[in-house]
Amino acid sequence: WVLKTKTYFSRNSPVLLLGKCYHFKYEDENKLLPARSGCTIEEHVIAGNVEEFRKDFISRIWLTYREEFPQIEGSALTTDCGWGCTLRTGQMLLAQGLILHFLGRAWTWPDALNIENSDSDSWTSHTVKKFTASFEASLSGERELNPPQISLKETLGRYSDDHEIRNEIYHRKIISWFGDSPLTIFGLHQLIEYGKKSGKKAGDWYGPAVVAHILRKAVEEARHPDLQGITIYVAQDCTVYSSDVIDKQCTSVASNNTDDKAVIILVPVRLGGERTNIDYLEFVKGILSLEYCVGIIGGKPKQSYYFAGFQDDSLIYMDPHYCQSFVDVSIKDFPLETFHCPSPKKMSFRKMDPSCTIGFYCRNVQDFKRASEEITKMLKISSKEKYPLFTFVNGHSRDYDFTSTTTKEEDLFSEDEKKRLKRFSTEEFVLL
Repeated sequence: WVLKTKTYFSRNSPVLLLGKCYHFKYEDENKLLPARSGCTIEEHVIAGNVEEFRKDFISRIWLTYREEFPQIEGSALTTDCGWGCTLRTGQMLLAQGLILHFLGRAWTWPDALNIENSDSDSWTSHTVKKFTASFEASLSGERELNPPQISLKETLGRYSDDHEIRNEIYHRKIISWFGDSPLTIFGLHQLIEYGKKSGKKAGDWYGPAVVAHILRKAVEEARHPDLQGITIYVAQDCTVYSSDVIDKQCTSVASNNTDDKAVIILVPVRLGGERTNIDYLEFVKGILSLEYCVGIIGGKPKQSYYFAGFQDDSLIYMDPHYCQSFVDVSIKDFPLETFHCPSPKKMSFRKMDPSCTIGFYCRNVQDFKRASEEITKMLKISSKEKYPLFTFVNGHSRDYDFTSTTTKEEDLFSEDEKKRLKRFSTEEFVLL
């Protein structure tokens, strides 16, 4: 266990977080600068828009290992510590897609900066104390003390208008869909059920591509009325078939509903052979600079992280490898603090595992067409003289001699999907 006390950010380079750009330059350049070139965020509150970055980062939904949740069916497990990290990073990506869908990219949680005291010590040292306490508690079998709770009643009482109240209700609702109970729509228990159809079980390692298909199934099967306007498409063999995407966006359960559905596009890719190819860095940075990017399910070998931004050649991520106590989201006023990460982490792009899944959100068909054009241009620039990482093509996959992937009610994954998932689960990709 390595507990880094500080994440260093340069004041000279912009920081990108899911399409939003932040600068940490001093507002008054005549002020004396510290001797070292790197500066920690919490030391320089006067820097550019540091507070805005902090608020934006903390507002993203953080889903981590949990313990003492209801037993997973077919196993004795009541925790996902040590094996569930890719499912957690997949949940974080989906959560960001749902935030864009219901709240928009400009939304931030009004209580984000109240998670930690805003004094100079709080944003790192206090977090490390919490991590250390959690680790020590896990060694001694003790439970961690819960942080003070911010109640819904208190929160709503501070909001001035109906729009803010609506946003906070959706914020809570989105988090509740990821609770660790058998009945929650996108909770670990449900995701594991869908994983069983591809030969996975609780306790197994899940790769980024398998998780992409599990998320697709979870959204397709969700019966919640709020979720009928969104779907997920997973690229086939690094190809996005535009007609297949548009078909998914234009199918509606209710015959009288003619609105396009929003779609989250998930693209499992491999950024090199044994190691990540540094040539792909600019493309990854370009992707994370798009406001409709919902992040990347990736990480280091056998250790999954949710990548949400970058500065220079380092990726900014949220880490699910922090075992927190189960929170019952069915309680009306459940605490939100443990679902928001107080501190960003950074990692060199070179350390990134080549296997990852990239995610985009498109609100309607017009948005999808615009995004596919923009990303195609980016792919052409980044590929230089090589094949692009993935492609958008016109038409349906069946036009290119692919087997139809229609499924029976009782068999959520078709034989074709099972073969593809089996291949992805061994992380054997064909490299061109």
